[in-house]
Amino acid sequence: MSNLQSLFHCNINVTNLDVSLPFYELLGFKIIIDFRDGMSSPELAKALGLPEAKCRGVHLSADGDTNKTRIDLVEFLEPKTEGQPYSHLHHTGINRVSIRTNGLQALYEDLKAKGVNFISEPVTLPGTNNFTFVCFKDPDGTVLQFVEGDL
Repeated sequence: MSNLQSLFHCNINVTNLDVSLPFYELLGFKIIIDFRDGMSSPELAKALGLPEAKCRGVHLSADGDTNKTRIDLVEFLEPKTEGQPYSHLHHTGINRVSIRTNGLQALYEDLKAKGVNFISEPVTLPGTNNFTFVCFKDPDGTVLQFVEGDL
């Protein structure tokens, strides 16, 4: 018997929340929890396996619905967010966040015109029910993916 219910959120660490948040809002995400003023506690540090944890961020959902899967954007202040996203998509571990969309082609064209850095144009996988996707990068280089259709 499993007690699992659903995916709650996907955490994306960012180097500058003030740069990243407008990007995710441009994609259509809405803030549902706001901790931009900061969060810090010994309990948070312990749960994350850190000697100290001071951060700021937001929880976002596609339409402001608190029951849908969230993106948890976090800028670590102490210790400071560090490192780079994976340099390629065949790296072990979580390598991209996939977001289901409607009207993918129009969304792609609109965001490309607004300067979003797409890896390629949308492609449809052969042998699927019009499963179309496109990958792109956020301001820190984290890869996101829009999908439409079914496998």
